[in-house]
Amino acid sequence: MYDTIIIGAGMSGLAAGIRLAYYDRRVCILERHYTIGGLNSFYRLNGRNHDVGLHAVTNYSPRGAHRGPLARMLRQLRFRFDDFDLSPQIGSLIKFPGVELEFGNGVELLQSQIAERFPDQKEPFRRLLERLLGYDDLDHDAYLASARGVLAETLTDPLLAEMLLAPCMWYGNAREHDMDFGAFCMLFRSIFLEGLARPWAGVRLILRNLVRRYRALGGELRLRSGVQRIKVDGGRAVGVVLDDGREIEARTILSSAGAPETMRMCDDARHLARPPQSGQMSFVETVSVFDRPPKELGYGRTMVFYNDSPVFHWHRPTDELCDVRSAVMCSPNNFQYDPARGEMPDYMLRVTTLADHGRWMSLSDDEYRLEKLRWYDRIHASATRFVPDYRNHVIDTDMFTPRTIRRFTWRDNGAIYGSPDKQLRGKTHLENLYLCGTDNGFVGIMGAIISGIAVTNKYLLRD
Repeated sequence: MYDTIIIGAGMSGLAAGIRLAYYDRRVCILERHYTIGGLNSFYRLNGRNHDVGLHAVTNYSPRGAHRGPLARMLRQLRFRFDDFDLSPQIGSLIKFPGVELEFGNGVELLQSQIAERFPDQKEPFRRLLERLLGYDDLDHDAYLASARGVLAETLTDPLLAEMLLAPCMWYGNAREHDMDFGAFCMLFRSIFLEGLARPWAGVRLILRNLVRRYRALGGELRLRSGVQRIKVDGGRAVGVVLDDGREIEARTILSSAGAPETMRMCDDARHLARPPQSGQMSFVETVSVFDRPPKELGYGRTMVFYNDSPVFHWHRPTDELCDVRSAVMCSPNNFQYDPARGEMPDYMLRVTTLADHGRWMSLSDDEYRLEKLRWYDRIHASATRFVPDYRNHVIDTDMFTPRTIRRFTWRDNGAIYGSPDKQLRGKTHLENLYLCGTDNGFVGIMGAIISGIAVTNKYLLRD
């Protein structure tokens, strides 16, 4: 009998496991995949290391900061700042037709850019910042307000509103067309008020540190151990049945598998009056390896969020496999790494676009391979409208699709950001089954870690 079973060895599950293990709880993390990380993992191909999910770590704060999610994570999990080896971004860009906004870590550069590009929005933007800073994370009604509605009330230039929405939606919005105001507040803070950073070694360093700490504290991790069913008795979760038929009992269960996915596992799922809605927002991401540093090809930014019309469209493509009107570009080379490290071993650019899960899943294997080639070309033809053309310098490529996401995460519709129906309190219809991770309303790597910590502190360590 375990004190807690945690479903999923992603960032939130590992953080929750560490927190419990510090208090001598008997914990077992179950992971269906053969490796850790969930939506933020890594792999090796053609002798090169690649990240999955990591463009940048949001919520960055410098060494010695005592406030913010990064500082909280370090305190709660008892890590040192150097353990995560974070280097801040060089600088990023939002690019719409005829106008662009630069931003870095901290809001000062963005404010000066808005004053220059949108001089009549200087005061409205100041009022927006006040509203964002005054947002109460515990106000459920405020969370569900329309972000587009709030921006329309506050800013008088619709183009500026669209440009501010784009990075926030790209970095964590599960809802089509609009965005929960609470999610917008959290993402705006994490991207524009705090900022972006990255470990030199990528996401594998973060995961390696989390797993080592968890195991050193006595936590148990079982890979290739997917949960088929959550056993329910008398309104309580009493254990799980694995894919191979084995049964494991626990006093409490914490799931990072997603709200709709977790509810379907429950024995009493058929009795749920309104199960959480499955998300629709899935992606294709291309990886291009260059023969020289991206900055030598004219790409010196950390991130570029581009959109080819004044209105930012955020919904599942309705008539194509991908939507190339908008994308986010990121180079892992363009962070402020310590020069003593030398040059990065591989020069890369990643471009991410919206994609239709259903169409990608319906392709035969031969069609799938052909469409990946076609869409790689289409995505980069679109991207080079916004940055200098780098295509003659590509020496290797890779690409993942909604089909890849579904295969390795088992998320409905390959939905990276999960369900639009967030379970903000982490509670379910069962008194001892809780949710952490994406569908808990937290986003990004730091958000996922904080989610695991917050739910554990609130419910699993209360005795």
